[in-house]
Amino acid sequence: MKQPNECQNMQDIRTEIDAIDLQVIQLLGKRFEYVKAAAPFKTSEAGVKAPERFKAMLLQRREWAITAGLQPDAIEKMYFDLVNHFIEEELKYWKNHIS
Repeated sequence: MKQPNECQNMQDIRTEIDAIDLQVIQLLGKRFEYVKAAAPFKTSEAGVKAPERFKAMLLQRREWAITAGLQPDAIEKMYFDLVNHFIEEELKYWKNHIS
């Protein structure tokens, strides 16, 4: 991997961004594995949805965004959408395999 200041042209930059995006997507896949692994530990739909945990998680991601110099509203929206999708998938998994 090249550092941003080591890139010589737009192709270098695009190559590095693509590599990062691939890593991010692979990590999201790993995150989803943990979501499914959590399902057996949940005893109800409410436990799957865990609204208080969801709120706390979003606040933590906002703080991490600020620390990383990112716009917290954008990161919160991204995680809001992502985690809601994972909750729906976990709920399907929970209903089909656990409940």
